[in-house]
Amino acid sequence: MDSNSNTVVVTGFGPFRQHLVNSSWEAVKEMSKLGLGENIDLHIMQLPVAYQKAKDLICKIWGTLQPLLTVHIGLASSSKAIIILEQCGKNKGYKEMDVCGFCPEDGCCLLDGPEKIESTINMKTLWKNISVEGIDVVYSRDAGRYICDYAYYTSLYYGNGKAAFIHVPPLSKLVTADFLGKALQIIILEMLKQCGEK
Repeated sequence: MDSNSNTVVVTGFGPFRQHLVNSSWEAVKEMSKLGLGENIDLHIMQLPVAYQKAKDLICKIWGTLQPLLTVHIGLASSSKAIIILEQCGKNKGYKEMDVCGFCPEDGCCLLDGPEKIESTINMKTLWKNISVEGIDVVYSRDAGRYICDYAYYTSLYYGNGKAAFIHVPPLSKLVTADFLGKALQIIILEMLKQCGEK
């Protein structure tokens, strides 16, 4: 196996638009306090809500850390209080500007890349196997064509599918960072079981 078989990278995103506190990063920080067990070397990293900068950081993750799995957490700003497991990333259709006022050339992530890339993690199986008390978890095949989708596609491409994406809701009285951190721990540990089976 060419990856560092016990390194796991989990990323969250920084602030954007009206979201001065991004629940994805708050949740990742809480999850890192809990950890993923003593034999997992966990690295966390904040990605900016900027296409090129996020892409550069993701390339660096795969180039230097060569993790077993990279899990990206993003904020679904419109979402009800649900957690969304994203199966795939898409290459085209990026028309929304990022926090730097930049939009990818031709609305495309990688000019010669495939239309979409699937995660090696089977999100349907994952979805069936987990229960997170107090919140609904759903399965999705459309990560929304913004930085989340773009980052996911980039990571799937450079990581040969060994990436996953989870959308979390904004923080609220019911959905705290602590609560989301615990939920992420449950979900990522279940993902790692799939990695172990391969």
